[in-house]
Amino acid sequence: MILNRQRRVPVNLKPLETFLGRVQESLRLRDFEVTVCLVSDAAMARLNRAFRGKRGPTDVLSFPADGAPPKRGCTGAGKPRARITSACYLGDIAVAPETALRNARRFSRGLPEELRILILHGMLHLAGYDHETDQGQMNRLEGRLRRCLGLP
Repeated sequence: MILNRQRRVPVNLKPLETFLGRVQESLRLRDFEVTVCLVSDAAMARLNRAFRGKRGPTDVLSFPADGAPPKRGCTGAGKPRARITSACYLGDIAVAPETALRNARRFSRGLPEELRILILHGMLHLAGYDHETDQGQMNRLEGRLRRCLGLP
């Protein structure tokens, strides 16, 4: 599910929903529920400060449902959703379209493409990858998935 909680940057949610499904399929996480929330730079700055101790907005933050990577078969992967479903909740991804737009311009690409890159990056974090602590595994996987999903 993708929620738009910001108003400054117009975003077409339907193609992003479709892309999120493709990413989940690629990571074999189709049975897991994820929420992507588009937030303002001000809201992202608050999240960045509260959870990472860093000032200012960032482009994407991921929040695993239980703080741990998912387990196959939904065992211990997170809290089950309140409504009846066979899926487990993997976590949340916050994306700041204002920051994404600045980055897109800097890298000479469109906003929709930049938002897809950020969703992929956030999903990899929810899947348990961490580019700050691994030996390049996340970056290599992200590169492969970008190529498979038609991203630069």
